[in-house]
Amino acid sequence: MIIKSAEFIKSATRPVHYPPAMLPEIAFAGRSNVGKSSLINTLVNRKRLAKTSATPGRTQLINFFNINDTLSFVDIPGYGYARVPMAVKKKWGPMIEAYLSKRDVLKGVVLILDIRRTPGIEENNLVGWLKSYHIEVVYVLTKSDKLTRSKRVVRRKAIAAALGVDIETTILFSAKTRLGKDAVWSAIHALAQSRNNGPASTRTDV
Repeated sequence: MIIKSAEFIKSATRPVHYPPAMLPEIAFAGRSNVGKSSLINTLVNRKRLAKTSATPGRTQLINFFNINDTLSFVDIPGYGYARVPMAVKKKWGPMIEAYLSKRDVLKGVVLILDIRRTPGIEENNLVGWLKSYHIEVVYVLTKSDKLTRSKRVVRRKAIAAALGVDIETTILFSAKTRLGKDAVWSAIHALAQSRNNGPASTRTDV
């Protein structure tokens, strides 16, 4: 994928604040500090398009990015052990659900997982929820450079089994070595060009 332009559009918390639904959208979801921003930056060959931080939970809004004027990346807040006030955490659920369940141009979700960590109840709940809305999912296993090839195979099998998905649907990725970058882009292109017309529910009353 040749990146000619990659620009931040805006941040939002409610559907009325979203940018116009003009481009197919790919959302990026994952546990706090899993490498979501690093994945986005690597895909678009930018260092700081999506803000990275050593402190989990820094992404607290839904952030929209325009890629080549043909596609939109949507960075949604991470879940898990983010060190943010509980009052803020409680707002994330409804905010994210409103976006994922009502955005007509959403083509799919890239679910980012740390290859060293076995998915838990939060990941399985999210996957189940996405499936209930007929939202396609791409599974990207980040930080793969931190393991040997043999350990990657073991961890990939374990993660696929924990999620109940085919191992071939998972993609090994490393922001450091660029491992898997082309594979992730191929999966994103497939989602963007699919006939998926968005989530099953498209209410706009939030």
